Amino acid sequence: MEFLGTTALTLATALSCALAFVLAIPAWSLLLLTLAAGKRILTSATADGVKTPLRVAILVPAHNESVNILPTLNCLQAQLGPNDRLLVIADNCQDDTASVARACGAEVVERQHASLRGKGYALAFGVDALRDDAPDVVVVVDADCRVSVGGIQAIAQRCEQTKCPVQMLDLMVAPPGAGLRTRMLEFAWLVKNQVRPLGSFRLGRACHLMGTGMALPWDLASTAKLATGHIAEDMKLGVDMAIAGRPTQFLAQAQITSEFPIDAAIARTQKTRWEHGHLQTLVQELPRLLVAFARRPRAATLVLAMDLVIPPLALYFLCVAISLPLFALGYFFSAEIGAAALVSLSTAVALALAITLAWLRYARHLLSLRELLTVPLYAAWKLPVYVAFFLNRKSGWTRTSRKV
Repeated sequence: MEFLGTTALTLATALSCALAFVLAIPAWSLLLLTLAAGKRILTSATADGVKTPLRVAILVPAHNESVNILPTLNCLQAQLGPNDRLLVIADNCQDDTASVARACGAEVVERQHASLRGKGYALAFGVDALRDDAPDVVVVVDADCRVSVGGIQAIAQRCEQTKCPVQMLDLMVAPPGAGLRTRMLEFAWLVKNQVRPLGSFRLGRACHLMGTGMALPWDLASTAKLATGHIAEDMKLGVDMAIAGRPTQFLAQAQITSEFPIDAAIARTQKTRWEHGHLQTLVQELPRLLVAFARRPRAATLVLAMDLVIPPLALYFLCVAISLPLFALGYFFSAEIGAAALVSLSTAVALALAITLAWLRYARHLLSLRELLTVPLYAAWKLPVYVAFFLNRKSGWTRTSRKV
């Protein structure tokens, strides 16, 4: 009996330490990326190097976006060159998206399919429409976004220079007068879409694709597996290309922006879709990145794995907040579990430091220190999102409803 008790204790200790170390990886990855990100970059959409005349095709996938698409098209048309194209893919629309886009002067193709639904299918349909008159670069812009002045030419030039995918700085901003929850969403988005890709690009010259504000050389766009129905087709596409040796470049000087919905329920639905996509991609694509790095060690695949291993911040905060007291409690029953408790404590410190540094450098205008300290309440508000991932996982392309 004593032998069995000792064996059980040894096994429990080993499992506790292994779990503690696994939970520590995202925190230390986030801290490293945050430190590498450095100071905030001021956006200035200028292309480096010698400018060459390019034929750019801008794809705008749109599903029932007649209310939001007009400002986007006006913004894009102001940046078109004489040989550029602006193509709207009206995908499974029940409204007048197509007629609004045509009236604005954009080319329009319409797609209807009862079962094959999703942004990836729309993009594949748009790429097929370009094949008879292929451009040099394809730029994807969502129907509710605005691109900074000069952003289209800047990202196209960088794409041509590197022969790799290029991602703009993609930010969502809280509308004027937004409440604390929406501003918390903006802070989390900023960490994910500005701090982390800036850090990963500085460390390994790679970042993840974000679905909008992204450019692809025609040879990649025309052969990419877009029609997959994957909920996070952009991240999967970026992983595929990085493994193939053409990782996504980050162009923080060009910016694409959109607004969070004011309605909290709508914002939660939108965030649920994004985070389910991230979790699904983490489960499916992280092993591929690690295998690719083992076969051929490259900084690009390593930093993409580092970034991908970081779960949504609210979920991770909850995991750390639960594990720390559990490991500390276990230490009182067995001193051997003390190592796990120390690792868990270091995880909490690293996570707190990363969040604090990101706030100090990028978000003091967005949240006060007092508001930042309410992160635990924000994490608790997100709990149903993560429960739903296991019970009712989101899939496909669902347009975000907005009040007008």
